[in-house]
Amino acid sequence: MVEQASINASAGDVVVLVGTTKGLFALTAGPDRTDWTLAGPWFMGEEIYAAALDCRGGRARLLVGATSSHWGPSVYRSDDLGGTWIEPEPQTLAFPEGVGAAVAHVWQLQPAGDAQPDVVYAGVEPAALFRSDDGGQSFHLNEGLWGHEHRPQWQPGGGGLCLHTIVPDPAGGPRLGIAISAAGFYRTDDGQNWEAANVGIRAPFLPEPAPEFGQCVHKVDRHPAEPDTLFLQHHWGVYRSSDFGGKWEEVGADALPSTFGFPVVADPNRAGTAYVLPLTSDMFRCTPDGRLRVYRTTDGGDTWDALGQGLPQENAYVTVLRDGFTADRLDPAGLYVGTRTGDVYGSPDAGESWTELARHLPPVLCVKTAVLR
Repeated sequence: MVEQASINASAGDVVVLVGTTKGLFALTAGPDRTDWTLAGPWFMGEEIYAAALDCRGGRARLLVGATSSHWGPSVYRSDDLGGTWIEPEPQTLAFPEGVGAAVAHVWQLQPAGDAQPDVVYAGVEPAALFRSDDGGQSFHLNEGLWGHEHRPQWQPGGGGLCLHTIVPDPAGGPRLGIAISAAGFYRTDDGQNWEAANVGIRAPFLPEPAPEFGQCVHKVDRHPAEPDTLFLQHHWGVYRSSDFGGKWEEVGADALPSTFGFPVVADPNRAGTAYVLPLTSDMFRCTPDGRLRVYRTTDGGDTWDALGQGLPQENAYVTVLRDGFTADRLDPAGLYVGTRTGDVYGSPDAGESWTELARHLPPVLCVKTAVLR
């Protein structure tokens, strides 16, 4: 057990976890989201690709996927907001013996819905899904996905063959969706039998431009009020599905400055509302025209508006990664963006206005948020 200074926050406060290439930081503010305090770093020198603050069941448990250049990846947890950390056993999250694989990175830590207060999912590289039934203390491999007939043909994206997105059933049922770079979106109704769900997603970089799988999906998010409605940021476009991935429709091609980007965030309060942060292109992964702007749709992707008040609008050639953008559950939603240049911006009003919350941090890999209960 390692002791450090804890996050100073109480019920109703907003906590924003910022995972970087050199450790974990945290920003905290009251419900008005105006005065922010920076804490950390924890896990100094380690890469933090995944973090979560699990507030289900009356707890406030921090879960962190940290990768040490010496010891490899581990999942750590803290039940006192970072004051003490439980150092896991070496096999807390690992492939079973005989599988012939080793975890390179923990890309995602996703608590399930309130109906499953002890279930936490983990997505890793090489692409695999793990499940914990004890709040993140131990994990076991999802054998159904690992044994899928497509797996031998999956190819890595630029960041590796990573399972980076987990879309749980908000009602607590067994239905799940996951996204893998660069295999595409997969879904299951029973937790073990998986099907590729990429109909409608173009893949112009492949010999077959409409394959069953192989799409380079960057991120997927859903609306809590409409769990069948998904938004997807792909390497070559932005998509929406109204049937949990049964069929995808491209949106925003004529309204966005670029359909290349990494994150997509669904507004937790308003169905049909989502946010993307376009980058210029695959070859120039920086904000278009040197302006950091978030684009919002309120009609399911038919139209998009640029939101940039308070964000740098000149000579800002920055990059935001797939987990560098998130929203809290307050109304209006608070939005939080972290850049590869170590800056963090926040909006308390669903993107209408922005404030710089932190600067000169190490490159940001993930931004996650929760409101303490």
